[in-house]
Amino acid sequence: MPTLFDPLTAGALRMPNRIVMAPLTRNRSPNAVPLPRTAVYYAQRATAGLLISEATAITQQGQGYADVPGLYAPEQLDGWRRVTDAVHAADGRIVVQLWHVGRISHTSLQPDGQAPVAPSAIRADAKTFIHDAAGNGAFVDTSAPRALDLGELPGIVEDYRRAARAAIDAGFDGVEVHAANGYLIDQFLRSGSNTRTDAYGGSIENRARFLGEVMQAVVAEIGGGRTGIRISPVTPANDAHDPEPMPLFKHVAEVLAPLDLAFVHVIEGATGGPRDYRQGDAPFDYAALKAAYTDAGGKGAWIVNNAYDKASAEAAIASGYADAVAFGRAFIANPDLVRRLREDAPLNELDPATLYGGGDAGYTDYPTLD
Repeated sequence: MPTLFDPLTAGALRMPNRIVMAPLTRNRSPNAVPLPRTAVYYAQRATAGLLISEATAITQQGQGYADVPGLYAPEQLDGWRRVTDAVHAADGRIVVQLWHVGRISHTSLQPDGQAPVAPSAIRADAKTFIHDAAGNGAFVDTSAPRALDLGELPGIVEDYRRAARAAIDAGFDGVEVHAANGYLIDQFLRSGSNTRTDAYGGSIENRARFLGEVMQAVVAEIGGGRTGIRISPVTPANDAHDPEPMPLFKHVAEVLAPLDLAFVHVIEGATGGPRDYRQGDAPFDYAALKAAYTDAGGKGAWIVNNAYDKASAEAAIASGYADAVAFGRAFIANPDLVRRLREDAPLNELDPATLYGGGDAGYTDYPTLD
């Protein structure tokens, strides 16, 4: 039976182990440009089977937080090229997470101070992080969004395609489309944020249409073997909610299956919270979700995420429940997490005060076993 430390082929990705670094927002990219220290940070963690970058905006309209990176301007691509070069020099593999936040934004972050966009003009009960007039960071309520016109949707699909191509040109080994945590694609999926009456609203099939179009465009541009997706069926993050997540995400799995993806990355439960969190009347059946994907012909690696430790990760791999396991905060404090797990070594403690923003402290200065 496979172990956590066995290699895995996921599409075009050749992973030396099944330990994945989850995408982790760190707010250390002023003007949306990754800095040289970003390259150090990712290279330090290159022993992971796969690095998934922090969420990265595909356009300025897709930006939702201060000091998060982008993938749409030359200086941003130059910054990411430093990162991918450093990771590859350390014999690592890295994909970028493609991000459009939709309504989880603020007018101060949007082009010309415009309202954020969303499937429907429903303000999220959520906050975002901006710089105030004095340049200090502050958490503020998200701005009221406007509903996207039908004619705007092909342009956003094109933005995803263009960003996927830019990622490959910047040296990434592939992309992960962010369809989780209450951001734009997830907003289309859920009836709590999508009350449209056109072809992109109402039925489950209609609400999943935008996701399907984005994924088809990305796969057509860079190939399914370099494309993954992240979903979060029941998370309440960013005011995401739907009363019937099981039929919704079984349909999502069936939409994804024919695309020959490298991987499907599933957040189980509430993002960063309880794994048994539920929406609707019954617990979510993650095994049935995977079965729906494989029964429909899906062959991508199945990556699970949320509060796994070594023992639960090993059990998930050994049983065939998952092909790989993503670790988040443990990778922040432990750049050599793979070695520590292999040797049952103690883990460094995370410093919560340095999670978001700042410089090297709490970013590139966590010690390794050596």
